[in-house]
Amino acid sequence: MQKIIPFLWFDSRAEEATKFYVSVFKNSRALSPTTFEVDGQTFIAFNGGPHFTFTPAISFFVNCETQQEVDELWEKLSEGGEKARCGWLKDKFGVSWQIIPSVLGKLMHDKDPEKSNRVRQAMLQMGKIEIEGLKKAYDQG
Repeated sequence: MQKIIPFLWFDSRAEEATKFYVSVFKNSRALSPTTFEVDGQTFIAFNGGPHFTFTPAISFFVNCETQQEVDELWEKLSEGGEKARCGWLKDKFGVSWQIIPSVLGKLMHDKDPEKSNRVRQAMLQMGKIEIEGLKKAYDQG
């Protein structure tokens, strides 16, 4: 049994959110109308009324292996929501996501501070993270 389960408080759209997230993520399934699983991680959606709303103070960080995965999740999750900078977006329910290629962390933590700084500066200019742009910044010099 999973020890920690994200519990998502929705006003009245928990079932819609469950269906949406299961449709967005390939390795996912609905466990009930308001419980779903993504890559083995269980989430509970709850219709609790308008008392609480989502903020970017809590977000879901999604490690992506390819630009295709970044592109697909970026477009699907932001539909009806809001695209932001540096790989961040809000979905149509107000949940914040970070759609990040795994190579970003590797490039930003390079031993050469000039290379990692160039990558960081390139990332700060992006909305959706573009792997080729990161690699180009890394290789400049």
